[in-house]
Amino acid sequence: MNLRQKIILFAVLPMMLALCAIALTVRHHAISLSQQQREVIKPAYLAMKDAELKNYVEYAKRIIAHLQETSRTDAEAMEKAKTILEKMDDGKDSYFFVYDLQGTLLAHPKHAESVGESLWELQDSTGKFIIQDLIRIAREGSGYETYVWPKFSTGSSDPKPKRAYVTAVPEWRWMIGTGVYLDDVDKALAEIDSQVSRNIENTMFWIAGIAFLAAVVIFLGLISNIRERTVLDDRLGEANTNLAVLTQRLIIARKEESERIRNLHDGIQSMLTAIKMNIEIALFKLPKTSQLSRECAPFKSAAKLLGGTLGDLRKIIKGTSIIDPNLSLTDQLNKLTLDMSTVSTPITFTVTGEIKDLSLNAKEALFMTTKPALENILKHAAAQHAFVRLEGMPDCVKLEICDDGKGFDVGQAHNNPDSGMGLFSMKERLKAMGGELTVASSPDDGTCLVATVPYR
Repeated sequence: MNLRQKIILFAVLPMMLALCAIALTVRHHAISLSQQQREVIKPAYLAMKDAELKNYVEYAKRIIAHLQETSRTDAEAMEKAKTILEKMDDGKDSYFFVYDLQGTLLAHPKHAESVGESLWELQDSTGKFIIQDLIRIAREGSGYETYVWPKFSTGSSDPKPKRAYVTAVPEWRWMIGTGVYLDDVDKALAEIDSQVSRNIENTMFWIAGIAFLAAVVIFLGLISNIRERTVLDDRLGEANTNLAVLTQRLIIARKEESERIRNLHDGIQSMLTAIKMNIEIALFKLPKTSQLSRECAPFKSAAKLLGGTLGDLRKIIKGTSIIDPNLSLTDQLNKLTLDMSTVSTPITFTVTGEIKDLSLNAKEALFMTTKPALENILKHAAAQHAFVRLEGMPDCVKLEICDDGKGFDVGQAHNNPDSGMGLFSMKERLKAMGGELTVASSPDDGTCLVATVPYR
């Protein structure tokens, strides 16, 4: 089997199997639905027949009711009533029967030879005393009974299940009733089942037709696409080559990153830890006087700042977030400004507007914009005061970091790779979040950084 045949086979075969599975599922559910439908329809159909039987009997009672009110003798009226009831026959299996309450048959259009006989002891093939049960129901007023009785329209004496409704005529001590053969109900339900089966067959036919057309379309499409296989193979080979190159670059980049992280851990982190410990030891050994306490305040602040820097460095090495994900951006910046504020350069933090939800990366971008900016102010600006303002706007968060220090030439900073690296990193962080950074500064006029990040 060549490649073309394999492609066609593996493309068409799964689709055909899927369509077969769909067809079998549809058939199974259709048959199940048909059975459920039968279970629902049969009781409803029988209930409808019960209502019809009751209406027929009540109608028959109304027809002969006037005979009970005439001036004729009871015998004449009763004979007239029996004649009327015997004529209410559709010629098939819908007829009325009349018994007295002692079980004597008085009228029966299909069983005339037994009129005048007592059928009190009559039993059906199941052993049920038919007439006794019917008369018992009539004595109670009216009701339904199911039994086995010959079906005269078939010309056979074989009994069929029958359901009858009977009621009493107290004035004449009669029982009047009519019934319906249940095999007629079964025939009606069988016709419904037959229609459902035809519908299932039609559905399967349509599914088969759709499957055939789909297979033809797929086959033609595959034939067309296979002609371009050579070009696609060439492109795939080129893509694999490029992927191999990129994979190699990724391996090299990961190796370089591991080396940088190792250098951070073994070198810079160790040196920062040593500096922090030396400051803390020196502070511990100094006499505890009020004057020295004021002089030592910057060293305590430096030790605290080093502690925070070491914590951030450890997070960078571990690859975790620099900020606490459980704290809001407002709390993070408030804590940062309090930690970095000094006696010579106090930092004021203010919040206005509603700060809506920001992603963790957006919070980290704003935090990492604020921290190096404040470090630059404390290190280079010679400012007397610094301000951090966080403002919630309708579609974004605005962050302003300003000072009243000596400022700098923005254009020169952008052109100098060494001095502009910090601003470049801030802009790239914010740009990744869809935000932007603007810088306004001039010599002897302070500096103001404005960062905006849209809500997610």
